Amino acid sequence: MARASELAPRFSALAGRARVAVRRPANWVQLLKFCVVGATGYAVNLGVYAALVHGASVHFLLAAVCSFAVAVGNNYTWNRLWTFRRERGHVALQGARFLVVSLLALGANLAALGILVAVGVPKVPAQAAAIVLVTPLSFLGNKLWSFKP
Repeated sequence: MARASELAPRFSALAGRARVAVRRPANWVQLLKFCVVGATGYAVNLGVYAALVHGASVHFLLAAVCSFAVAVGNNYTWNRLWTFRRERGHVALQGARFLVVSLLALGANLAALGILVAVGVPKVPAQAAAIVLVTPLSFLGNKLWSFKP
């Protein structure tokens, strides 16, 4: 296990890189594009989710998984073609990485959704809030790993 004295230089270097990254306008433009793509995926996700929960009476957690599966294809395509266009690598490798990040985000989403529904938030607004809560995790995972040049 690393000692605090060994971790301090690593943390300092990471903090320095984060300060540089925050000052780069290109990173903010990329975040904006990611959010635009995410908004289309958000609409797809919520539309499918609402149709399954209210129209087909599917359990809300299963509906969240199904709506995720539909939205993830939309999001990968548009992020690859537009948001991270310059970082385009092998389609299958980036697709696999995107799927891993998306599955981690789905896990966080399901946890948040379950908690929100358990405390009384209606199912569709709970899903809407859960998606928003996990967006930063998804962006960082995709920027730093899925579409890493």
